[in-house]
Amino acid sequence: MSSEDRANEVQNVSTEEYHRIVAGVDGSAASLRAIEWAARQAELTGATLEVVAAWEWPNSFGWSVIPSEYNPEQDAQGLLESLVAALRETHPHVVINWKVVEGHPAPMLVNESRGADLLVVGSRGHGEFVGMLVGSTSEHCVAHAACPVVVFRENAQSH
Repeated sequence: MSSEDRANEVQNVSTEEYHRIVAGVDGSAASLRAIEWAARQAELTGATLEVVAAWEWPNSFGWSVIPSEYNPEQDAQGLLESLVAALRETHPHVVINWKVVEGHPAPMLVNESRGADLLVVGSRGHGEFVGMLVGSTSEHCVAHAACPVVVFRENAQSH
């Protein structure tokens, strides 16, 4: 096969685009609003919705006792299973995938944004400094994501 034939073959491959919206969730009110909005947006655009939760073992200075039954991965998985089940009921025509990933949410969401059309996150916006009004994870995503980012603030009024 000549290089020209290979070039034509590549051009004839299906040009159907795969649209993907990634939504990060941590159980906060803002993240719950964010994934609901993301599901509606996926419904409107025909995109696949990927709901992602990150977990990590708590870091602390000094000694701390973690109960033996504490399992942050299992907690995150349980949260996503129930949230995705509810989303599938209210948005039956949207393809919804979900996953739980170990690690800090900021770099994990930036990684998940690669190849996505949109990243949707919630922000608790704790703190008194201007830079903290958005929140460190959402601020990191806005600055580093590979796609546009929509941020829902927890204390924002819905209209």
